[in-house]
Amino acid sequence: MDKVVASAADAVADVPDGASLAVGGFGLSGVPGVLIAGLYEAGVSGLRVVSNNCGAMESGLAVLLSAGRIARVTGSYIGGNKEFARQYLGGELEVEMIPQGTLAERLRAGGCGIPAFYTPAGVGTQVADGGLPWRYDGSGGVALASPPKEVREFDGEEYVLEHGIRTDFALVRAAKGDRHGNLVFNKSTRNFNPLAAMAGRITIAEVEELVEPGAIDPDAVHLPGIYVQRVLALTPSQATDKNIERRTVSAPEALGTVSS
Repeated sequence: MDKVVASAADAVADVPDGASLAVGGFGLSGVPGVLIAGLYEAGVSGLRVVSNNCGAMESGLAVLLSAGRIARVTGSYIGGNKEFARQYLGGELEVEMIPQGTLAERLRAGGCGIPAFYTPAGVGTQVADGGLPWRYDGSGGVALASPPKEVREFDGEEYVLEHGIRTDFALVRAAKGDRHGNLVFNKSTRNFNPLAAMAGRITIAEVEELVEPGAIDPDAVHLPGIYVQRVLALTPSQATDKNIERRTVSAPEALGTVSS
């Protein structure tokens, strides 16, 4: 089955207002920016996003966030996204913050058909006990807090019950993909992209390099095409348009002196 679509607009044309989205990427690495831009152009709003973070440097999900298109975020990292923090503290955005490893496993579990699992992460904290602020009231008070979760003992240790995540759609970015939707991710872009792709009922992948079926060694496939419904081939300029969140340069004195 040829899953390639002609444009980002075609790829996201049926994403409605209020849809839930699992979005790949780690920081600015592996973020499906072209598909996100397609959603922005489509004017979709009220989105419920599941992603490690919510964009930075006015790119990635920050494009939708700044436009007020996101209603809820499930993630594990705010970082230096000042607009994210402003909306959250101002009561404009509902946010569920969870441990990063738990987020990864909740996405994987949802994609594997596992409804819930127990983990030690968060036991003895508000993650398990409840009370984490999901939404502020705009004046410093908490309008909505997280509920307590089930805690159970196994072999003398306590574990908290976490539920698998399934979303209406998933947006991911891969280094290489074929027309059947088999995907290969490059280095750190493999952190959350495969997991987000598994969690989506309809998964849309933008690929930097589109190849024909059979060109990818089956042993090299990171995510099989069964999880992917649509593939968008990026142009060369889109494929190489990658931001750097923090560019670090060593101070001259740290380089030492060179003897002549």
